[in-house]
Formats: sequence, C-alpha cells, structure tokens
Amino acid sequence: MAERTIRLHLQVEGVVQGVGFRPFVYSLAKSWQLSGVVGNNSLGAFVELEGSEDAVAGFQRDLRLQAPPLAVIDRVTAREVTPTGLQTGFRIAGSQLARLGQTQIAPDCATCADCLRELTDPDDRRYGYPFINCTNCGPRLTIVQDVPYDRPRTTMAGFPMCEPCRREYDDPGDRRFHAQPVCCADCGPRLRLSGFEGGPGEVIAKVAQLLREGQIVAVKGLGGYHLAVDATSDRGTRTLRQRKHRDEKAFAVMVSDLEMARSLAEIAPADELLLTSPARPIVLVPRREPAGLVAAAVAPGQRQLGLMLPYTPLHVLLMREFAGPLVLTSGNVSEEPIAFLDGDARQRLGGIADAFLTHDRPIHLRVDDSVARSFRGEPMLIRRSRGYAPRAIRLPVTAARPVLGCGAELKSTFCLAQGDSATLSPHLGDLKNYETFRSYADGITHLSRLVGISPVVVAHDLHPDYLSTKHAQELAESGLELAGVQHHHAHIASCLVDNGSPGPVIGVAFDGTGYGTDGTLWGGEFLVADLVQARRAGHLAAVPMPGGESAVRQPWRMAAAYCAQLAATPAVAQRYPREWEAVTRLAGSGFAAPPTSSAGRLFDAVACLVGVRDEVSYEGQAAVELEQLANQAARGWYQSEIREFGEMPFQIRGADLVAAVLADLERNVPAADIAMRFHRGLALSIADGCQLIRETSGLGTVALSGGVFQNVLLLELAVAHLERRGFKVLTHRRIPANDGGISIGQAAIAATRDAGSADAR
Repeated sequence: MAERTIRLHLQVEGVVQGVGFRPFVYSLAKSWQLSGVVGNNSLGAFVELEGSEDAVAGFQRDLRLQAPPLAVIDRVTAREVTPTGLQTGFRIAGSQLARLGQTQIAPDCATCADCLRELTDPDDRRYGYPFINCTNCGPRLTIVQDVPYDRPRTTMAGFPMCEPCRREYDDPGDRRFHAQPVCCADCGPRLRLSGFEGGPGEVIAKVAQLLREGQIVAVKGLGGYHLAVDATSDRGTRTLRQRKHRDEKAFAVMVSDLEMARSLAEIAPADELLLTSPARPIVLVPRREPAGLVAAAVAPGQRQLGLMLPYTPLHVLLMREFAGPLVLTSGNVSEEPIAFLDGDARQRLGGIADAFLTHDRPIHLRVDDSVARSFRGEPMLIRRSRGYAPRAIRLPVTAARPVLGCGAELKSTFCLAQGDSATLSPHLGDLKNYETFRSYADGITHLSRLVGISPVVVAHDLHPDYLSTKHAQELAESGLELAGVQHHHAHIASCLVDNGSPGPVIGVAFDGTGYGTDGTLWGGEFLVADLVQARRAGHLAAVPMPGGESAVRQPWRMAAAYCAQLAATPAVAQRYPREWEAVTRLAGSGFAAPPTSSAGRLFDAVACLVGVRDEVSYEGQAAVELEQLANQAARGWYQSEIREFGEMPFQIRGADLVAAVLADLERNVPAADIAMRFHRGLALSIADGCQLIRETSGLGTVALSGGVFQNVLLLELAVAHLERRGFKVLTHRRIPANDGGISIGQAAIAATRDAGSADAR
C-alpha cells in the first residue's frame, strides 16, 4: 500500500531571518526528498512541504534539532493543505511584504569561526578584509532599516554585489546564501584612516603604530564609535580621561584572546563562556594582582577589569597587529550617548581623538556594548545591548493587546510586548540627555515598525517628572491607554519574567531611589507581589536626604543624616567643619531633605564613614567600591532591629548597621572588615524580613531585584541565608536587575492587568 502524500504549511516564529534559516530549510527538505517552498514573511518564516507522511514528520523533528546556531525557534504552527502534486523540487521564495504580525530581528553577532579562518587564510579572496561576514555572524540590528530583513532594507543597499559575492548570495548551498551584509574588498565597505591612504592591511598597521605612540584613535564599530588607546600607557589613558571628562569610572579593555585575558584577570569557566559567546559582552572579572600590563588609569582603585574579546573582523585584525591590551571605551564625552553618525562623531570626538579609523557602511541604529558578570556559574547581565537585544523574551503571561513599557529615566530601555513575547530595546542611557531622549523616542517608533507591534497600552513609572513618564503622557494624547506601574513593583516583575514565573512572591527591591505610592522616595522594599499588584510589607526605615539630589553625588550628606539620627559625630565631620552642622540641621528640618528608604543611600553612608569616598563621579560608585573593599575572610556581622507596626509595613533600622560601623571604627577595626560585616548584616536583615513575611503570607519564594543586587557579594550572602531557611530564590540572569529591566516589568504588569480587565468585561 503506497504511503500517503501530504502537504503541510508551517509558520515558524522566532529569530529566523538573517541567520541562515532558509538555506537550512532548503537543505533539510532536499535531504528528506520533499518538494515545496520556504520564504520570509512578517511573522518570521513560512514553509510549505509536500511528500510522504514519514518524510514530513522527520523534517518537522529535525527542524528544531538541527537549526542554525543563531536561529531561535519560538513557535511552529502547522496546518495541512491540499497536495498539488505539481512541484518536483524545493525552492527558496522571495520575502512576503504583507504586514502579518510580529517578527524578530537577530542581534549583531561576533565573527564566526569559519569567517575567522578565511580572514587569516592568505589564499582566501577575503584574506585580511575587515568586513567579512556570513549568515552565522556579523551586523544585524544595527544595519536593518525595515522588515522583512532583505538587503535593500539595510544600510548595505548602497553596495551592489560583485559577481562572486552574488553567486554566493544566490547559492542555497553556500553559507552566505542571502547573508544581507555579504561583501568583499571589490564591492563592499572600505576602511579609512584620517590623513592616510592605503589598503586595509596598511591602514591597520598605521593605526597600531599610532596606538603604540600613545595616541587616541576613534574607531567606528558595529553600533557606534569607540575611543581606543594603549591600555599599558599611563600617559595615554590619563589623557583620554582628561579629554573625555571621565574622572574615575573604569574603561573597558579589549584583549586578543583568552590567554591575554587570563594574564590580566581571574577567568572562571562562566566568565570564559561569556567572553567567547557570540554576544561578546564586556565581562567584569577580578583583576590579577599586581595589575601587570594595565595602566593604573584604566580602572583606578578597582579590583575588577571589564574585559572583552574582538567581535568584528576589524577588531580581530587590529588586535593581532597591536598585540597588546587596548582600552576600547564608548565614543562620547562623559554622560553623552555614543556617537554613531560619521559627521556627528567627527564633531563630538574631534577634541578627543588624534585620528579616526572609519568605514563607509552606515550604522542605522546606535547600540552600546553589553556588560555582564557571572554569578554562581551563570551569566548575569548588567547592561543588555549589543549581542542580546532585540532578541525577544518569553512572558509568563499573554498580552492580549500590544503594550509599550516606557521604562525609567536612568539606564533607560523600553519594551514592546504582544502575545507571550516581549522585545526589550538595547540600553539607551540617561534620558535627561537630549540626544539620548531623542534616540529613545525615535527608537520606539523604529523598533515598533521592525517587530510589527503598534502599542495600545502604554505602561509608565509613577514618577511624574521622569521624561519616560512624560513621553507616555504625550502618547496618550493620540488615544493610547496609560497604565501606571510603581517602580519597585516593576523591578520584581522583571525578575519574575526573567524566571518565567507569574508569582506571587516575596519581592525584595533594593536600589537607589524610586517613586513610592505614598509620594516618598523608596529603595529598600519588601513587597508581596505578582504580575498584577504589589503590597508594601516592609522597608528600610526612612532617613532624610539632605539636599535631595545633592546627597546622591555627595555620600557624606547621607552619612550626616544617619549620624544625626544617632547623635554621633564621626571623623568625616572634621573634613567638613562648616558644612556638617548645616547639613545635619537640614536633615532634621524636613525642608529640602526628602525622606527615603533607599538601600543605595545606606551603602553611600557606610562607604563614606569607612573612608571609601565622600563624593562620587558616577552613579553607584561608593557602593561598588565598598563591595570591593570587603575582606571576605573577616569575622563577625552586624544586626539591625525590625520594628513591627501591626497592619503597617515593618521597618528595618539601617541606623543600627551604621551604629555598629561607628562602634567598630572607634575600636580601630580595619575598614575592610567593617565593609564585610556590613554586607553580612544587611543580608541577614533581608532574610529576617522575608521570614517575617512568610509567617503571615505563607509564601516560600523570594525574588531579588534592583540595582543593589548587582553587588554579587550581597547577592551571594542574601541567597545563601534565604536558601538555608528553605526559601526558593529568584535572581536575574537575562534581564538587568537595575533600571534597565524596569520597562519589561512594566509591560508584563500592564499586560496581566489588561488581560484581567478583558476577562471581567
């Protein structure tokens, strides 16, 4: 009896465009002797197959098992259609332009092993060509202008392919089949060095020479410009700091390979996986002592280095020629967004860079480097950008109507959600900068078009002065629905999304500040939360912030506020003989001293008291340095009282921890031991607070979120305490714990509430 012939239509959703998916399907179908067609559409990719039932079943199985390395298959929808019997082969169709729904754009990806082999093979026609790529690597998000993802809709449209490249592009058996950025030295982008003429090899050799001489070179990368200088040159790195107006924040360092990375830092297996992953983020790792090759000005006073490996062929060639560690920091003046347009870069970086290494492939979308570190053998993203964005994240709920999460104001991102999929934008930065805010507003429009999501519901922070909130209100004027979401609830929701959980949980949200439902500044919060609502169950006891925002920049003010509560006069007061008394009076006046429960401000106070620093030049600096100061071999810990108020939220007295710090200072206990005891004391308070909530709520799962939990010392201590008490603990991995994750938390909450409202209707 002849086996039945069937014809199946498959709709494949996920990251399936620009990653070699169509040639993969073509080869797979031919191996199963199936006829049909594959093509791109606005949902992803469509496949029609005709053949025996067994062959079609085998194809469906292998579709997921053997997919290309960069492909991410989220969903396959299959339906039987009537066999035609007309097709005798399998073909690849052009893209369908109809707007059918969502699609996903692949992130920019580091150069693959096959391209690296060709890059260094003298017999290959792309030998030494700094823009080599294929379907498994190269630019994606930064060059795409519209969907479907085809060459005419990218910034490669201005580079007509030569005949050899066209043959590769049209050959389904070639790994460059429909690789939209495919090019070579004859038809593609060309490298340029200001004031110098020559081929790619000569240009790169000249740049390496300039760097060895201590000069600063602006280098055009995938998502924008970097500023490069010899990382071993103290003079060069100090000059870069002066010109860039970046006083102390560490520079990222590019190293040629893992061997060089290991010579500079302790590289754990999880760090190695991050460094060599296709995303190639900057990875924060413990530096070796002594610092060795790296100049002191690269990361002053830091026990860590931010290392990354080359992720473009241009970087690979440059690192091989330079043969040493290279500072590669964002191409901007401090606090500005990274430059990515050529004319703007020359104007903004002309006073910093001594030379410009550029090329003529336009960058369509500005994208910063991602930053990560490892925790318990797993990656933990601190800044989610190049290499990760805009890969969609699965929601534990379904957004029945399209949602935009507008995010926070610092470390800003936005999020677009529909169905069970959420697209988190690349890191944008501080919206108070006009250029960043313009990128933010334009980015929402651009990414909405790319992923096919037109928001109906707009979720925003409760802070009325956030520019993201004001942008949401402007969108509401065109008829979109507003959904306000409390800042720390959004933090916990982002952790729930990261772990695929709808809650409820005990949420611990520790950060700098966030607008509370009572109009005060929160930041040390214990919540009972799910993706619909959150109840404030406890918090750090509030203290005044003398001078408001000034207290963020000057931690000594927070030290004064805590010491005023304790009627103490620490040694730091002697450094401010005139200001100290005025600030302590201000703290008690209630004027220009808003109360805050912020854990970040508690860290600031302690950091100041132990002599870490009185003032900061970037957000979180004092807390970062206090973490690095801590002597993990020290004995002892501090304790703080939990005050209960019946039905009201309990309060943890941060002042008790400060009092213990002051007592140890009086006993001349080393600052490093005090820093460790403080971390242990705060972690113990977290566990005590969660245990108190469990006794009344019965909840046994804790979600830890907020920028304070990027401190892996505190995170490890808190998780260990909680696990010993039988809690299940959720932490961040794919989504930043800081404000970079706020937008996806907002979107998840708004979507869940919207679904509940629809059910009620």
